[in-house]
Amino acid sequence: MPVFRIPRALWFPEPEQAHASGIVGVGGDLTPDRLLLAYRSGIFPWFSDGDPILWWSPDPRTVLHPGALHVGRSLRKRIRHGPYTLTWDTAFADVLRACATTPRPGQDGTWLTDALRAGLIGLHERGYAHSVEAWLDGRLVGGLYGVAIGATFCGESMFAHAPDASKVAFVQCVRQLARWGVTQIDCQMHTPHLARFGAVDIDRRDYLRALRIGLTSGPPPGLWRFDPDFDLTDPTPPHPT
Repeated sequence: MPVFRIPRALWFPEPEQAHASGIVGVGGDLTPDRLLLAYRSGIFPWFSDGDPILWWSPDPRTVLHPGALHVGRSLRKRIRHGPYTLTWDTAFADVLRACATTPRPGQDGTWLTDALRAGLIGLHERGYAHSVEAWLDGRLVGGLYGVAIGATFCGESMFAHAPDASKVAFVQCVRQLARWGVTQIDCQMHTPHLARFGAVDIDRRDYLRALRIGLTSGPPPGLWRFDPDFDLTDPTPPHPT
């Protein structure tokens, strides 16, 4: 299959037309409107700073179904002891910046360019992009961000500057999303780290089917908060549905 050149107009090819590598197209821009269309279509941006904008829809697609979440014994202990204060949507730009600048083994540079961060902040202001923050003694020490599309939450990146801070944030993010009717966490591509949490590879067509079915359900756009009765010291995975 060809790799499409994305025009100035708001348009993407069908994700099923992606190249065998998973690349759908090259070019376009990173405005909030473009990003929202991409995520609603099952497509996401991923490229290195200084390279052309690349748009992806891999097959297979790595997802975590909330009911399949696995929480290891040591992480359960960390959550029960509750060293971190967790919040939603109180420091989105700071989480983006930390995800972009935190060193990662075997990775130089970042795909979170200034233009992409600006587009994501625009999505956050519209209520579609969200962050979960982990705080310790008033300092931001971990967190994650993603884009919410109906009953699908597209997890994008996380960071930790304290032991298990991002993992604690991720577990409680998944537990809360399950309460709100999210049926799949889009992890995009397989990593051993995500597999340990219970993420699996599924056919792209199955991911897209669930994405399209769930467009009109799930939590509404806006600033999110943990439910008042949500227990942040409970490590119990959501009940399978």
